[in-house]
Amino acid sequence: SSFITAVSSIMESGQKTNGHFDHSNGTAQQKETPSTDKHSTLHKYLTALRPWSFTASLTPVLLGAALSYKMQSQFNPMVLVIVSFTALAVHAAGNLVNTIYDFKRGVDNKKSDDRTLVDRQLSVNDLVTLGTVCYIIGCVGLFVLCVVSPAQVQHLALVYFCGLSGSFLYTGGLGLKYIALGDIVIFLTFGPLTVMFAYLAITGGFGVATILYATPLALNIECVLHANNCRDRQSDGQVGIVTLAILLGPSLSYALFCVLLFGPYVAFGYVTIHCSKWFFLPTVTVMLAFSIERKFRSGCLDKLPQEVAKLNFILGLAFVLSILLSSKESLPFSEFF
Repeated sequence: SSFITAVSSIMESGQKTNGHFDHSNGTAQQKETPSTDKHSTLHKYLTALRPWSFTASLTPVLLGAALSYKMQSQFNPMVLVIVSFTALAVHAAGNLVNTIYDFKRGVDNKKSDDRTLVDRQLSVNDLVTLGTVCYIIGCVGLFVLCVVSPAQVQHLALVYFCGLSGSFLYTGGLGLKYIALGDIVIFLTFGPLTVMFAYLAITGGFGVATILYATPLALNIECVLHANNCRDRQSDGQVGIVTLAILLGPSLSYALFCVLLFGPYVAFGYVTIHCSKWFFLPTVTVMLAFSIERKFRSGCLDKLPQEVAKLNFILGLAFVLSILLSSKESLPFSEFF
């Protein structure tokens, strides 16, 4: 009798603490180990950075490196790696700023692509801390570049802080995204500025023609943003923000999407015919673009930004490869480098 009483006491104690027994039936439960908890937290932090969007920073850096090698016969793997990490750090910080301010303004909800704060996976303070760390990493990258790059410090700092300002002001501070100016910021930041930053860090000089080479890639990157804004047109309008997609309406937004999506292929086709045959490589990806256009036209917009981002990465790599395989003489605007 005393033995049964002791066992019953132990069972009740286990149920109360809920450490090893289930509250309802006293069955054993497996406790979450510290390593599992750390893995889950790390996954939440990585997801908050939105790594699927990092191709928008990586492809312009590779383009700038390819131009520096082809036009100036200069290439430094160490500088390329540092520029890549610097650009990705600033991009990641910008993503976190975007998440924070979208949440504060009521833009993000249960149907949003980014639900880090909506689902309370992380707190605002967590994202502020992580964003600060990312910006610090970017600044450390700039400092290292000032030491190892042949470029003048003031030139590197000018281009870098222009990009950093764009990443913050897109949704923070002035909140350019909310007054229909976000498209311009994205076009300039992930196009000319990033390509020029990479080219400058490797060669030490500004290449005016980098702006022209960056334009096709910038159009495609802007296409990612426009697809996102078209998908969120209704929810954005409900909270009172203004995007280009809202101003244009469905029909004109579709027309702009087609210009952004297919515009680069017009440029690549022209260069293929008149300059270098190797530019047919990025042109081949037009079949993916047609598939994306059909989804946009049919209203399947939920995952369209991610699909355009994948196209951007493939298109960017093909663009870089076409430059590397072409002779310098056959490349357009080579006299402006």
